[in-house]
Amino acid sequence: MSEEDNEIPQDSNRVDPNQPHPADVIQALNAENVELKDRLLRALAETENVRRRGEQERRNASDYAVARFARDMLEIADNFARALSHLPQAVRDAADPQIRSVIEGVEATERQLLAKLGNHGVKQIDTSDGKFDPNLHQAIAEVAGEGKPAGSIVNVVQSGYTIADRLLRPAMVTVARKDSGNGAAPGGTVDTTA
Repeated sequence: MSEEDNEIPQDSNRVDPNQPHPADVIQALNAENVELKDRLLRALAETENVRRRGEQERRNASDYAVARFARDMLEIADNFARALSHLPQAVRDAADPQIRSVIEGVEATERQLLAKLGNHGVKQIDTSDGKFDPNLHQAIAEVAGEGKPAGSIVNVVQSGYTIADRLLRPAMVTVARKDSGNGAAPGGTVDTTA
């Protein structure tokens, strides 16, 4: 008998004791697969968040890019409004036709300026309801209510504006004070809880 015949045949199904058990390998691969899926999903979510933030920043830049310029233009609109408010209707009616044409030109220029600002998302704050809102109005004084409830708007001193959904400039208003007979404390009656 030769030496080759004395060797024990190797079983091909036999596991090498130096190698991990196949079940352990499968379990480790499954755990790695779960971890990689988790990392992939987190990376995809982060990419989507970055895309959304970028889109929001682009929208904001578009909507609010003209804010500083609009504030400057509002000063011009204020000057038009002030000039026209100091000219009583009786004086306008009695003015020469040439002067009336100039006044009408100033009014038309003011309307056009406000319309162009409106095309860029600048809108005047509506104060017609008479309610004071500290998010939109700035109270500059408390005055006699003239029949209005305490804390309501009596007079708009300077119009306020928004751009898109943000406050560009608050409306400066006077508000009705509470008549207590002995004088109300300044600032004590304006509702700032809105």
